[in-house]
Amino acid sequence: MTKSAPPVPLSRNRDYTLLWAGQACAEVGFSASMIAFPLLVLALTGSAAASGLVLAADAVAQLVAGLPAGALVDRWNRKLVMLACEAVQAAALASLVAVVLWEVATIPHLVAVAAVLGTCRALFEPAEDASLPSLVPDSQLATAVAMNGARSSVGQMAGTALGGVLFAVARWVPFLLDLLTHVVAFVALAFVRLPRRAAATAATPDLRREIAEGLRWVWRHPEIRVTAACAMSLNLFFSAYYLIVIVLADRRDIPAAQIGVMAAMLGVGGVAGSLLAPYLHRTLSPYLSIVGVFWALTALAPIALVVDNGYLMGVLFAGMALLAPTANTTITTHQLLLTPDALRGRLSGVMNVVVGAAAALGPVLGGLLVEAVTADQAVLLCAAGMAVVTVFVTANRTLRHYPSKKGTPE
Repeated sequence: MTKSAPPVPLSRNRDYTLLWAGQACAEVGFSASMIAFPLLVLALTGSAAASGLVLAADAVAQLVAGLPAGALVDRWNRKLVMLACEAVQAAALASLVAVVLWEVATIPHLVAVAAVLGTCRALFEPAEDASLPSLVPDSQLATAVAMNGARSSVGQMAGTALGGVLFAVARWVPFLLDLLTHVVAFVALAFVRLPRRAAATAATPDLRREIAEGLRWVWRHPEIRVTAACAMSLNLFFSAYYLIVIVLADRRDIPAAQIGVMAAMLGVGGVAGSLLAPYLHRTLSPYLSIVGVFWALTALAPIALVVDNGYLMGVLFAGMALLAPTANTTITTHQLLLTPDALRGRLSGVMNVVVGAAAALGPVLGGLLVEAVTADQAVLLCAAGMAVVTVFVTANRTLRHYPSKKGTPE
């Protein structure tokens, strides 16, 4: 009997590397645009409310399109979906560069562009997630998931810094950068060899029925249902906590430069955690991988009350972000291996909506808490919320028996 050859290292996987590198560029451009959007609106109108409207258009578009996008990704050719998303985003950004360059930009146009970008990401992310098991062997899937997380963190840090610098050069330059990165991502994706999928068997496709099928799949599997609820709860409280700590730092007269370092250190922790995630995923049990991040956040959150230095607060943020990629790697890898290929787009769509809703509601909760009580009390309330979720996660029977072996598609 001949032994099968071991898989090539992920770094030599041509198709995965092309996809990863192209999307790494796109992440940088996206983050540059996201920091430039509110700066542009403020320069045009001086209205903070208008800035919020443009950013909200992006977030709302992702949430509204999330569930239908997952179903469409399972129905359509996933590579073509990703290529179309890159092309549409490039076209939308080209129109934005043109109107800003010619000084005829309007708020409705900016809102429309932001909504297009959000809708495209709602389609692209499930298509990429669902395609990942076809590009890498099961034994390397956890590492691929972790490296995608590192890609996002690095792109956020680099893009945010570049966006501010380039906006100071000219208002349209950050959007040109985003446009060019999507062109690079389109070209890289065009050379990715994604295996063909079996055609959908439904004679008369029904989007509502397909969405319902995806929701039923998530609900029928306790480990998916419970981890989705836990992720939503933790993201809600942490998003609120993040805003509250920024307000707390400002009220303590911490310099703006140090506050910027604080925010950047969250990304540094995410990158370091993503690099550690493959090792921790192999070393820790799934239960410890998931519970560890909840206990870390619960233990670290109150420390913000006694830290009055922006750099030390940044170290705190980095520590809070360190274990999250390991939990995400454990959960996402199991979900992708458990879910049949025909439902992976819908799985990703549901999870993106769950996490996105929490991330959108968190700052609202944080703002309301800061208005209702002192910033110190708001920190304690968020820490208490995290502690309640942590106790539930620790005691939950489903998570204590979370599968330690890879799932088998049903």
